Amino acid sequence: MKSVKTIILLCIHLFSLSQLFAQNYTVSGYVKDKESGESMIGVNIFVKEQKSIGITSNYYGFYSLSLPLGKHTLVFSYIGFPSVEKEIQLSNNLELDVSMSNGIEIKEVVVSSKNPKHNVESTDMGNVEVNIETVKKLPALMGEVDLMKVLQLLPGVSSASEGTSSLFVRGGGPDQNLVLLDEAIVYNTGHLLGFFSVFNSDAIKNVELIKGSMPAEYGSRISSVIDVQMKEGNNEQFVAEGGIGIIASRFTVQGPIQKSKSSFIVSTRRTYALDIAQPFIKSTNFAGTNYYFYDLNAKVNYQFSRKDRLYISTYFGRDVFSFSNNDRGFKVKLPYGNGTGTIRWNHLLSDNTFFNLALITNNYNFSLLGGQEEFSFNVNSGIRDYSVKMDLDYYPNPKHQFKMGARHTFHKFTPNVVNASNGEVTFQSKVEPKFGHETEAYLSDIITINSGLKVNAGLRVSLFNHIGPYASSITNDTFGKNELVQRYFYPEPRISINKSIDNTSSVKAGFTLATQYVHLVSNSGSTLPADVWVPSTEKVKPQIGIQYAIGYYKFIKKFGLESSVEVYYKTMYNQLDYRENYIENFSTDVENEFVSGAGRAYGAEFLLRRNTGRFTGWIGYTISKTERWFDEIEEGRVFPTTYDRPHDLTFVGMFELTKKWDVSTSFIYATGRSYTPIQSLFLINNSPNIEYGPRNSKRIEDYHRADISFVYTRNKNTTKKFTSSWAFSIYNFYNHKNPFFTYTDFESNVLKGELSAKEIQVSIFTIIPSITWNFKWKAK
Repeated sequence: MKSVKTIILLCIHLFSLSQLFAQNYTVSGYVKDKESGESMIGVNIFVKEQKSIGITSNYYGFYSLSLPLGKHTLVFSYIGFPSVEKEIQLSNNLELDVSMSNGIEIKEVVVSSKNPKHNVESTDMGNVEVNIETVKKLPALMGEVDLMKVLQLLPGVSSASEGTSSLFVRGGGPDQNLVLLDEAIVYNTGHLLGFFSVFNSDAIKNVELIKGSMPAEYGSRISSVIDVQMKEGNNEQFVAEGGIGIIASRFTVQGPIQKSKSSFIVSTRRTYALDIAQPFIKSTNFAGTNYYFYDLNAKVNYQFSRKDRLYISTYFGRDVFSFSNNDRGFKVKLPYGNGTGTIRWNHLLSDNTFFNLALITNNYNFSLLGGQEEFSFNVNSGIRDYSVKMDLDYYPNPKHQFKMGARHTFHKFTPNVVNASNGEVTFQSKVEPKFGHETEAYLSDIITINSGLKVNAGLRVSLFNHIGPYASSITNDTFGKNELVQRYFYPEPRISINKSIDNTSSVKAGFTLATQYVHLVSNSGSTLPADVWVPSTEKVKPQIGIQYAIGYYKFIKKFGLESSVEVYYKTMYNQLDYRENYIENFSTDVENEFVSGAGRAYGAEFLLRRNTGRFTGWIGYTISKTERWFDEIEEGRVFPTTYDRPHDLTFVGMFELTKKWDVSTSFIYATGRSYTPIQSLFLINNSPNIEYGPRNSKRIEDYHRADISFVYTRNKNTTKKFTSSWAFSIYNFYNHKNPFFTYTDFESNVLKGELSAKEIQVSIFTIIPSITWNFKWKAK
């Protein structure tokens, strides 16, 4: 409540500031896609007579500009759409809504919808927006379009291993990424042990990756932000689309509930590869063994008035694996997945003040059930959040853009809770759930000091209260329900500066301090469904990340190229890992098995990108180093992380061959992952003993792969109601056998006292062709 009162007082203060700018009048409104009625995010609106005065539309398509009395020409610009010019005469406040049409005459591929000079002119650092249509055109593993795998093609981003969707951004772990779906946190982003992401591209409207200077409105993680916005639903006409692939199909329907006022969208996806295989395993001992995953996205919105809009969205996804060995009577079932729900109310407090209130819930649950004859067991773990969030955008004049807000979240952490029985004998683990309250508030201002200097300055404060019930392993105290166990409070300053060199180039610098109160520690190189989320407690300290960055940005107008070089240095404190020789034990609290240390990551990222035209794409290169050290591990020796990639090179190209054929290709080269090798083998009393070398002191072979896809669209630029396309994709088309993991094969001769070992690298993804049929139907 104190945070809420603080925000209200700040709002009142800012409203009083608006009196200083009373000489100006405000033009405000919403920008929409004319065909679908969807709000358009990131549209550039500027004054034609003075291009230094401008703004971009927010996540709901809203914009506001305060201008002097008189005549002005507003230009609305969005890549892939013809610009719209509106001549206005300001003598009082003006409401101006704009609809933009992409027009069938636009034939170019669009990589990013932002102004080509946005990277040069804004204070954003390490921000990349990927157009969802680009995601659909790129080659995909088994034909499954995957947003997270496309993000892995950007500089500064890498994966854990081949085929997985986990992201490691600028040396941060997968739990250090804030992944949002309509403002709800997604705790597990992968299906099939991470080989596919949970995001159905047909339901996605906009994706933004922030890996540099994190704005003050984002927190709770110390590495990056992946902000995913779902489509609102077409409020002009009914549309159905989908696709049928070799392992999965998807279907989406959207349309108006009340035309131009409210709409809905429902999108589903399901795999069926092993369903098809059931007749072939029915007569074996593995009858009943199956695996599938499914997703459901749904959203509705309603416009009560020009000032009030309501959005309700939800996501639900599950992986279900079942294994049966009828010969031995053994069965196991493994269901896990995410669920999110968001209710948002938008309200215009005034022509230059936009308010958003959100109620959010999200959960991740993992279960393992099995048994044999009289023996049965089940394991459950997960995390559930309930949040309330407020945001306010205030535009007093073109030189200031204020943002402020607050969020409160109640966390419930369920560790690995085990129940087992064998006849009349039962066992139940004594590990109890943990609870916490997390409160955040922020204030920021994008300040245009002059035509060549812009600053984004912000402050975020965060508070975390770990509450009971809880039994302390340090003091041996016992805390009751809702009793305060431990409190943490941190200020988190943020600043980024843009200094223009000339009309097409600039230099930026940024500083970010971020705090993270929830943690995921994994024994593997990537996240697995069974990995457990834990809160900050008296023993587990909050993670702290401090990042410095500087970059040079250049727009080469003649060739339509964006280029950038960013250098960063990041220090990380209170990093967690398992103690040496850790063995999983469900009967003890996992936080007692952690050790705490520190880390650092530094490097340089190079990007050259072309956003429009018949040939589009990008080249990215990253040179970097990521290290960790723990006093309790190898006496504090500094070692590289498993996801440390000193060199990472990517190429992505898309080309419109003809009016019907498009071709896309991608190439990746990366330094091999590090791992801990065996140093020596010896026999003691005829029993083999293994001595491992220094942690992560050896690397597997370097990784490289090329993919290609061809998309045939019979009627690409048409007004026909029904259109379809065929996507032919080849993953790893030159069939390079990249190592997925390594294992050690032992050979021993006890009589001779000989013991030898051989490291074997296993590859699972060779050349994989796929085909997908996509379709779309419009009512008119």
